[in-house]
Amino acid sequence: PGLLAGLGGPVWAKFALVGASLSYAVALMIARRFKGVPSPVIATGQLTASTIMMIPIVLLGHGTTNLFSASPPVWAAVLALALLSTAFAYILYFNLVASAGATNASLVTLIVPASAILLGFLFLGERLELFELGGMALIALGLVTIDGRLFARR
Repeated sequence: PGLLAGLGGPVWAKFALVGASLSYAVALMIARRFKGVPSPVIATGQLTASTIMMIPIVLLGHGTTNLFSASPPVWAAVLALALLSTAFAYILYFNLVASAGATNASLVTLIVPASAILLGFLFLGERLELFELGGMALIALGLVTIDGRLFARR
């Protein structure tokens, strides 16, 4: 516990980040095994299983009193996020794993920090620091190096 104390923020948040990283790794190993299964079937199975796992957590955390008291616009937003963002994204993801392989599909996660920083800069008015630009350049160089096509031409 003392090792994590100097990093700031709650310890549970740090463990959540480690858990998310492990989940990505396990998901890619499992995704490889479903090459012959259509992507919509895999995405449906994954989202159904995660929903079933989250139901007890939601009930323990919030109970049933206000579970269905949200307004229609809130339910519409939740439905849009579930169908358009999450389900469609997983169908694309499993298509990518099937066509490009799990290792190449995992490279997409390297773009997340750069896109988050750029979206914050563009839409939230956040400052873009020089070290952030340097980090984005390193990520881009890493992706180009891992891809190998640029250096294979020379």
